Amino acid sequence: MKLNRTTTSLSNYPTRILQFGEGNFLRAFADWIVNKMNHEIGFNSGVDVVQPLATGMVDKLNEQDGLFHVYLKGIKNGQPVKEYTLVDCINKGINPYSEYKAYENAILNPELRFVISNTTEAGISWDENDRLEMEPQNSFPGKVAALLYKRYKAFEGDKSKGLIFFACELIDKNGETLRKFVLQHAQNWKLEEEFTQWIDEACCFCNTLVDRIVPGFPKDEIKQIQEELGFEDNLVVVGEYFHFWVIEGPEWVHKEFPAEKAGLDVKFVKDLSRYREQKVQVLNGCHTGSYAVSYLSGLETVREAFENLEVGTFM
Repeated sequence: MKLNRTTTSLSNYPTRILQFGEGNFLRAFADWIVNKMNHEIGFNSGVDVVQPLATGMVDKLNEQDGLFHVYLKGIKNGQPVKEYTLVDCINKGINPYSEYKAYENAILNPELRFVISNTTEAGISWDENDRLEMEPQNSFPGKVAALLYKRYKAFEGDKSKGLIFFACELIDKNGETLRKFVLQHAQNWKLEEEFTQWIDEACCFCNTLVDRIVPGFPKDEIKQIQEELGFEDNLVVVGEYFHFWVIEGPEWVHKEFPAEKAGLDVKFVKDLSRYREQKVQVLNGCHTGSYAVSYLSGLETVREAFENLEVGTFM
């Protein structure tokens, strides 16, 4: 059976989130989190997904009406688990390069409140060739600067129409860096000072740290998985059960995004520096350091490395 909204009975949510990135990670992490908040605490938020590059997969997403399953594996309450979740919070996918009007309508949606992004580590970068009149701009910060200016003009500087940004790109101070480039575009485009003030007063760019292993599409097991699901889902995404999202933001943002009430491991903090040190330097550092030693010792997996007397002791 095809997976779409005619073959399932699901709720419809008002679009309150614009998401830049349609890849496996955001779908298995941020969309899974929003989905759980909708079902557990009535967050009542739908997502419009914007394809950041001219080539992407929003067409596949729209073929399934934004629906897909997240297949989690891991340890839950000390026991190995395997569970499927049907994610139904995505309303539509948009390719701004081929359907700019639909993209413009999405960014001018009066109910829009959050922007979530993962445009890869290279996504938050400066492009001096971006111009306000481009449809769309080349870079992600250029798109955001134009997006905000259009909202500022359309809603006549209404501060309630500002947006909260959760940048998930794997760079240090991702939210701050995005904000810096947005303001740099505003200056480069010679936009009015009142617009910059509106950004400062009406918008919030949060630094975040994300953690979940997402192997992606299970091509070797997809036939078996589709049989278990009873649906022909071609966007199944596999992830580990463990998840962790640290958001550096003010209390008023926390109140608007109370993910922990849904039993999610989402933590709002004033400074995420120690969490970044723990994950990037300690955890990722150990992974990187162990790789060379394990490889030279003829070991192919993490488990083999830990079970090896010499390498395990080193790690």
